[in-house]
Amino acid sequence: MSNYKKQLEKVSTAAGFIAALDQSGGSTPKALGLYGVTADAWSNDEEMFDVVHQMRTRIITSPSFGGERILGAILFENTMDREIEGQPTASYLWNVKNVAPFLKVDNGLADEENGVQLMKPIPELPALLKKAKANGIFGTKMRSVIKQANAAGVKAIVEQQFEVGKQIVAAGFVPIIEPEVDIHCPDKAAAEDLLHAEIMEQLNSLGRDELVMLKLTLPEKVNLYADCIAHPNVVRVVALSGGYSRDEANERLSRNKGMVASFSRALSEGLTAQQSEAEFDAMLDASIGAIAKASAT
Repeated sequence: MSNYKKQLEKVSTAAGFIAALDQSGGSTPKALGLYGVTADAWSNDEEMFDVVHQMRTRIITSPSFGGERILGAILFENTMDREIEGQPTASYLWNVKNVAPFLKVDNGLADEENGVQLMKPIPELPALLKKAKANGIFGTKMRSVIKQANAAGVKAIVEQQFEVGKQIVAAGFVPIIEPEVDIHCPDKAAAEDLLHAEIMEQLNSLGRDELVMLKLTLPEKVNLYADCIAHPNVVRVVALSGGYSRDEANERLSRNKGMVASFSRALSEGLTAQQSEAEFDAMLDASIGAIAKASAT
């Protein structure tokens, strides 16, 4: 069986959740700040990415981090280009940890229009996917954001996500489609109803072999996305923490049957550079355990 088929089987059927380790660019200093590393630890972007790779390496190589509870890990390009213990990061994840590697492929958000922020254009996508294939990447992730319950905006965001998603499927990957609803959206439930309807329309238009994942904000209506989870074209529906604390994100997740976590900040919450290896592993183990438990409902 090919790695792709093994990874597809794991991601679609095994217990666990997706670790989001893909902060990049502007979000890196904030992630490092929470980890207890301030901006005086680097003098340029390359040094900053060296420091964040050390943080990610510490998480990934921890005894607590492995395929028993983690299905996949989302990387950004700079992490994919680097090594962990002498192996390319994606190879280490799969060969050593039994964790399927995903790659963040978007270039960030455009300015808000019609209550949403679409993705910026990704002209380098074909070249990036070719590079990802050579690195053994299983899937991709791309994020856009809904700020208002605006029907035209929500339609545009879902159409863009699926249009790019189909290109990614055609290149041999499983895309994670992520139209995030901002948790501060003034009418979050209405925005989620609009989003749900648009997603279902797009899912129903896919060909039989066009497989996608969905990464969605934890909804106000419990089990809103049950029909997405059951859809034959959907490998998995994962939830983002979206600014909720880990405890609240886990509590909301546990109420949504069949949805599993894909947490970033909520996964690394409480980890610091100053902790001993034992303290770090214990904190990460507790975090992974709590998120895995909430994902098991």
